[in-house]
Amino acid sequence: MGKPTGFKEFPRENLTYAPVAERISHFNEFSELPRDMATQGARCMDCGIPFCHNGCPVNNIIPDWNDAVYRGQWREALDVLHSTNNFPEFTGRVCPAPCEEACTVNLIGDAVSIKNIELSIVEKGWQEEWIKPQIAAEKTGKRVAIVGSGPAGMACAQQLARVGHDVVLFEKNDRIGGLMRYGIPNFKFDKKVIDRRMAQMRAEGVEFRVNSHVGVNISARDLVNDFDAVVMTGGSEEPRDLPVPGRELDGIHFAVEFLTKNTKRVLGDDIPDDEFISATGKHVIVIGGGDTGSDCIGTSNRHGAKSVTQLEILPKPTENPDILTTWPDWPMKLRTSTSQEEGCERDWEISTKRFIGDNDGHVKAIECIRVEWKQEDGQWQLHEIEGSEFELPADLVTLAMGFTHPVHAGMLEELGVEKDARGNVAANTDDYGTSLDKVFSAGDMRRGQSLIVWAIREGRQCARSVDEFLMGSTTLPR
Repeated sequence: MGKPTGFKEFPRENLTYAPVAERISHFNEFSELPRDMATQGARCMDCGIPFCHNGCPVNNIIPDWNDAVYRGQWREALDVLHSTNNFPEFTGRVCPAPCEEACTVNLIGDAVSIKNIELSIVEKGWQEEWIKPQIAAEKTGKRVAIVGSGPAGMACAQQLARVGHDVVLFEKNDRIGGLMRYGIPNFKFDKKVIDRRMAQMRAEGVEFRVNSHVGVNISARDLVNDFDAVVMTGGSEEPRDLPVPGRELDGIHFAVEFLTKNTKRVLGDDIPDDEFISATGKHVIVIGGGDTGSDCIGTSNRHGAKSVTQLEILPKPTENPDILTTWPDWPMKLRTSTSQEEGCERDWEISTKRFIGDNDGHVKAIECIRVEWKQEDGQWQLHEIEGSEFELPADLVTLAMGFTHPVHAGMLEELGVEKDARGNVAANTDDYGTSLDKVFSAGDMRRGQSLIVWAIREGRQCARSVDEFLMGSTTLPR
């Protein structure tokens, strides 16, 4: 695969980024791929058992397209890439690349730059106009409703349309894409990337219906009655709250609300100043250390925040974990995002005690306490450190602590579908069927908060199950 000795001869090349002072002045993407991707493909070693396959949730056939890029056979590489992933330009931008952590070269040096090669392949495919609609030769006459237009819904819709089903994709918001559209800032994920896939899907027969909130302004029962199958891919959108004193103060927002309003304004929507959430000139506190928290940091810096502080309740990870004890699994290690590099203070093992307001009912400070984690009876327990309380100035607080489960009000309550112990829609990965006949579920709505690449996997697999349910057999890939 690639050049047998390439991993010893060529260094890994990463993305290059525009200078911080330049990129925080706009909301455009600011990264650039290495020019010599053939050399990067050459670093894929003939490792015998490519653990990257299992490291990747969609089981991308990574060595094959690495080798094709090395040999200059880009069209072949694109075909192999698309055989397992409908939207490699999505994952090539925002997937954390568990495949690279599972790369065999990672045991002895820098992993193959799989994610960058993936993005290079698909972007070349668009540039060369190789990516065309795959229109079904015959229509089946079966109608499928898909609720939720995130990556799971889009992948499921595209697969089903390509085998001839009439697919209608319902989205509650005014644009397609789910949290990809509004929950990820444009500087990480240009929304034109979604739009060009939508154009392909429309040509393949997918009908998009926006401002269609199933369970609110559209009856979920009517969908079940009117369609031959219904797929629920509405995501996990119930945000985890922080019920401490002062939570009701103005200036404390869920991260997605902050990010959504910003993205809508970036996309040209008229968001009045009294509705917009601005970080300009403010002390910003971001509670939560994950990707969403990082997006809040990058957005706040682009607004011109006075200061940005990110708080995490978990311990600070080590910078260099023992690879031999974690490989090929995902290691817990200290990672610094481009947004964090742009400017913020980070602190770990911090718990929020209360929010402090001014006389006008607006947050002005946050009271915290340091904590430590101790193992008791085989489980980690949180303990506050006595006397470690401190305050931080806070004019804007974003809660980026993840999501607990899908929203139950509306569609799920109307249908009465069974849920699992965590509050997700109960469905297995054998057929993705729910407790209701001809109703399926995939993505975060079924598995809980996860990655785009997992959503694509589940959308594809669910499409296969739906096709088999409708037709008795299927040619779609598992």
